[in-house]
Amino acid sequence: MQGQTSDDLLALFDTAPLNRRYWVSFILLSALFIVEFFDFLVVGYLLAVLAPQWHLTFGQSAVMLYSGGVGAILGALIFGGLSDAWGRKSTMIIGTFICAASSGLMGVVPSGAWEVFAVLRFFIGIGLTAGVTPSLAIQVELTPTRRRTFLTSFYLVFASAGGFLASAVSAALLEPLGWRGVAMLGMAPALVGVLIWVYVPESVRWLAAKGRFTEARAEVAKHLGVPLQSVPLPTQAPATQPRGRLSELYQQPSKFWETIIIWGGSSMAAYGVYLWGPTIVAMVLSVPVPQAAKYFVFVTLGGVTGKLVVTALAPLTGRRWLGVVWGLGGVAALAAAGYYSNVLVGGLPAMVILLCASTFFIEGGFANFAPYTVERYGVRLGARASGLGQAANGVGKIVGPLSLALIAGSSNLVSPQATSNAVLPAYLFLAFCMLLVGLSFVFLGVETHGKAMGIGDEDVVSHPDPVALGTRAP
Repeated sequence: MQGQTSDDLLALFDTAPLNRRYWVSFILLSALFIVEFFDFLVVGYLLAVLAPQWHLTFGQSAVMLYSGGVGAILGALIFGGLSDAWGRKSTMIIGTFICAASSGLMGVVPSGAWEVFAVLRFFIGIGLTAGVTPSLAIQVELTPTRRRTFLTSFYLVFASAGGFLASAVSAALLEPLGWRGVAMLGMAPALVGVLIWVYVPESVRWLAAKGRFTEARAEVAKHLGVPLQSVPLPTQAPATQPRGRLSELYQQPSKFWETIIIWGGSSMAAYGVYLWGPTIVAMVLSVPVPQAAKYFVFVTLGGVTGKLVVTALAPLTGRRWLGVVWGLGGVAALAAAGYYSNVLVGGLPAMVILLCASTFFIEGGFANFAPYTVERYGVRLGARASGLGQAANGVGKIVGPLSLALIAGSSNLVSPQATSNAVLPAYLFLAFCMLLVGLSFVFLGVETHGKAMGIGDEDVVSHPDPVALGTRAP
């Protein structure tokens, strides 16, 4: 079968059934999301214990809290590039081991050594995005086009599961195990990394984009359960193979800015709600902080529900217009939460109900646009695009709360202090962030649902000698 292109091979791969091999990969990649987000998010509960024990100042607590976010930004950019250059699987496994090792070491930090704790948090942040950035790319690339929109949206639900696991484990085990024991539970990603190494294949689409046709052909045959000789062997190498240069992302400015706006705007809105929300609710409703925290259990559940609804709707509506509706829905919910902050509906605070609606739209949107970013850029740039989005997400986690702190006249980003006059402006600012998200889908978005992923480069060059490509004719 001479003269075949990578499109012929990938078209055959796209017919693959959702067999046991696929589901094992899906489960392990989902487990990676859960355990790595557990490692990243459990710090909030650890810090609640350490701050009084170690007599931490605000500045020390802030460094410990935000060092992980800085690491996540760098990890997303660096490992997004490495994943395009080296492959999804190797960088993903490296990320799990960085995350696991840093969490284990955090459990043996000497008392009071907040600087060491902050450095380890920095590396946990790097490990998080080093793992999840390529895992998102490979999940999109392993899933057949006919099922991709549904399954890759559902995949994002497991990021929320990591947050629930962090809260549940902390509630149940902080007292019997202590903060050190809970921190060391964060070594779980190492086990998941080993299982991924053994059972998850490298992305066939990435192998084809790199011109590694022998390996890609063997993976397709194994996945389909057919003889190797029945699978076409491409002999035309891609004109441009995946590399690690981040500058290539800006060669298409509309995609670049769409990614920045969607990820950054949604993150600013989400973390503005989650970080400032309990303080605002406690102040406006005159309830104790623990009661406000109980309300936020339902606010968090609103986000999970939003992801599940998006998972069901995306295959019916497509990604672009769903992104528009979910962005504008967030605008309406956040603006209303600020305007009706003192209103009760059937004895329930309207603000809490509307904040549940806001996370329904904000978090639900992540399930739509996270895989959309990889689909939008194609295989050649997919991991770098996902890394760009994760970096914008990390910046939004810092800029969103900081902006609200400035609106409220507070510089405290760990335990922000709100005033009643700042409530409406704060929520309107978050609504504006979501407005940018919705408008970016209107003016910059394209529909990716139902479209097969190419290598991200339509041009191929004829190469008459398969041996020179590292391949062998059948």
